[in-house]
Amino acid sequence: MTVYRQHPPAAALRLAAARRTRADRAGDPALRALAWLASAATLVLLGALVYKVGDLASESFSHYGLSFVGRQDWNPNPRTHGYGFGAADFLYGTAITSFFALLIAAPTSVAIALFLTELAPRRARRPVATLVELLAAIPSVVLGLWGLIVLAPIMRSTIEPALGSVLGWIPLFSGSVSGVSLLTAIVILAIMTVPIVSAVMHELFAAVPGELREAALSLGATRWEMVRMVTFPCARSGMVGALLLGLGRALGEAIAVALVIGSAAGIHASLFAPGSTLASHIATEYQGATTSLQISSLGYLALILLALSAVANVISRLIVRRGPVGRSAGVGVPR
Repeated sequence: MTVYRQHPPAAALRLAAARRTRADRAGDPALRALAWLASAATLVLLGALVYKVGDLASESFSHYGLSFVGRQDWNPNPRTHGYGFGAADFLYGTAITSFFALLIAAPTSVAIALFLTELAPRRARRPVATLVELLAAIPSVVLGLWGLIVLAPIMRSTIEPALGSVLGWIPLFSGSVSGVSLLTAIVILAIMTVPIVSAVMHELFAAVPGELREAALSLGATRWEMVRMVTFPCARSGMVGALLLGLGRALGEAIAVALVIGSAAGIHASLFAPGSTLASHIATEYQGATTSLQISSLGYLALILLALSAVANVISRLIVRRGPVGRSAGVGVPR
């Protein structure tokens, strides 16, 4: 019978240390230096980005100050009366499209995540989850082109007239239909936001301890009561963080929105009207900008967009870090 001799821990460590090569000894400091270099490069890149955008916006900021945010005019022709720039129209378009896109994406994402976590057969969970994640991999320009060629005609001929006939008494759904409108941009943004939010929520719901679910079901709770009283309270902070991450995605989308929103500055109560957002206006007008003030004003729009996206992402991170799954207040089972 062969007897295998096991080294005691201290002896095994000494043996491993003796067998180390020069490359092994250099690996640890090299890894540490590489990690520090990557972190520093990220900070330098972010700082360079903020500096360049701020420098580009400096002329417009000196000319308008903070009043630029509330100005509604955008006339890039210096030979006409009313030459000047402002961000109000594009802030309105950004806010209205992002808000309603998130309003559509939130319940859809929750439903997808619950289906994958609670209802889908085991064999179907991975394929469905993969398909949802693949939706996020579609290039935005392709999705925008699909929205212009396929979705916009459907919106113009079917959806917008139906909404107008039923809800036309509400200013949001009044006026003439065009298909290339704020509403079409909202639908496109919702489609682009759903994969991100649903993927995060799926992970949150799957991380809820199985003991809590089993305890609720063993006490006679229905599946919906278990979801409402256990899953949602456990994942509450993470759900809010996921929605804010989706909001950051919606705020910064440019190409897809530019193709379907109509690119018309203005504040309109109706979602059937064309409009423009901060990102889409920068994408469509920067190449054709002629005056230095116009270019600087576009940089000012980029600076505002950068600030909004940064705030949304920072808030989402803080909310997600508020507490681990299962620590949220209000977790319980029906009595």
